[in-house]
Order: sequence, then structure tokens, then C-alpha cells
Amino acid sequence: MSLYEIVEKTCLAPRVYQWFVQAPAIADKHRPGQFVIIQTTENSERIPLTIVESRKEQGLIRIIFQKVGKSTSDMAALQPGDSLFAVAGPLGTPTHLDMFGSVVCIGGGIGAAPLLPIARGLKERGNQITGILGARSKELLILEPEMRELSKKLYITTDDGSAGEKGFVTDVLKQIIESGQHIDQVVTIGPPVMMKMTAETTRAHAISTVASLNTIMVDGTGMCGGCRIHVNDETKFVCVDGPEFDAHQVDWDEMLKRQNIYRDHECRLFRNQTDETL
Repeated sequence: MSLYEIVEKTCLAPRVYQWFVQAPAIADKHRPGQFVIIQTTENSERIPLTIVESRKEQGLIRIIFQKVGKSTSDMAALQPGDSLFAVAGPLGTPTHLDMFGSVVCIGGGIGAAPLLPIARGLKERGNQITGILGARSKELLILEPEMRELSKKLYITTDDGSAGEKGFVTDVLKQIIESGQHIDQVVTIGPPVMMKMTAETTRAHAISTVASLNTIMVDGTGMCGGCRIHVNDETKFVCVDGPEFDAHQVDWDEMLKRQNIYRDHECRLFRNQTDETL
């Protein structure tokens, strides 16, 4: 078995894939919240992805990604037995795991993947987990069984009502808060607009809220500045200072604007490669 070989590939949902990759040094050092940067070939784009799980005995890391553009389409075409050109990591600051008490863990879409190791780490430290998973439809929900196993109660929301409650994760969060359930901390991971709305929901109730940001990255060392954001009016780099930050202090409008810088370019590349549209 060669280094960075894909030993297992599973399709979890339309356009969502799971890999187990041979990377023993990374598996040995990984802690919840950390990520890797992947290159499929020497000249390919560098893709940051959270390590969902590490299996130290086998030297494997578990990665989940969504096909959203040219580079992730190239990744989706790879099969077990293929090897990646490079996997750098583990990168980023590990999640601060402690005994907080009652923690609400919110995952939107592919955000359930980085949420899972954090929820597991919090559960192992004795926290009571309330889970909320959201997706556009039932077919796009991922990791529901594993999150249900970790949660005292798991809520499901879908935009079209095909599973769980029709609506958004913040609708359920508001219901939980209004029910009087005590919450010591909220962890939110998903689309930036979802994390922004979660932060606005908890701000009024002074509930500590942590968001894991999924910004554009290049080198993963803080040198390129591609993941630059502002938190409490200070410049931070998601790759080395994060990826997790106090959600109430993040300049969400700036982050949303920066996330769309390359969208037109990415759409043109994707259209040139396939008949699909983003």
C-alpha cells in the first residue's frame, strides 16, 4: 500500500464522497478540529478538508468532500487504489474540548463532516449533546446515524420538508432556546450564511457560540493570506489561528464577500469540463 493511497471510497449522498486514505503520520498526530490540504496532482488546486476520523492502527484518515467544482470533480473521479500527490497536515488549531455542560452541535449540509469529530470529543468529556442536522433534502443528509448515537436528542431539518422539520437549523435552535432548555455552548459548522444566522440567534441570549470557518486557503501556513478574516476587528488567518472562532466576533459580511471572489472563474472551469452547472 502506497502513501496517500485511497483504500476505500463511498458515495454518502449525491455529489458527496467519503475516502479512507493511507496517511499514518497524519493519523497518529490528528486531533479533533484539525484539517489537511490535499493535492491530487502536482499542479492541482490545494483543497482544505477536515479530518473526520483517524484510525492510528491502520494508518488511515477519513475525509468527506462534496463535488462543487473542477478540483473536487477531479477528486470524485479517483478510485480505490489511486494515490494522491500530496496530503499536508494535520493543520490548524485543535478544538478546545472541555466539560462545558449542555452543548448544541449544529451541522448544515457537508458541515456535518467536520462537526462529527468535535461532537464525539465533547461527548467523551461528559457533555450532553443536542444535535441539529440540516440539508436541502433527505437525500443530502449525511452522518445522521453517527450523530444520533452521540446526541441525547437529534433534530433534523430540510428545506423541502422531505425529512424532519421543514425549515432551517436556526428555526429549531430558536425553538430549543424558547423552550427554556439551558445551553452552555453552541458549535455551528456549515455554509457561512447559516453560521452567521446561528450567531445572530444566540447573540441575543449571550450563549457562547463557536463556528468552524471554511475559507479559501492555499498554503495552510498563514503565509499566503488567502484565508484572512477579521475577528473582533483583529486580522486572523483561519489556517493557523483557526479554523474555529468565536462566532459573535467574526466579520461575517467580509467573509461572505471573500468566499465569492473566484466563483465566476470556478463556474467557467466547471462548465468547460462538464455539462453541469454549479
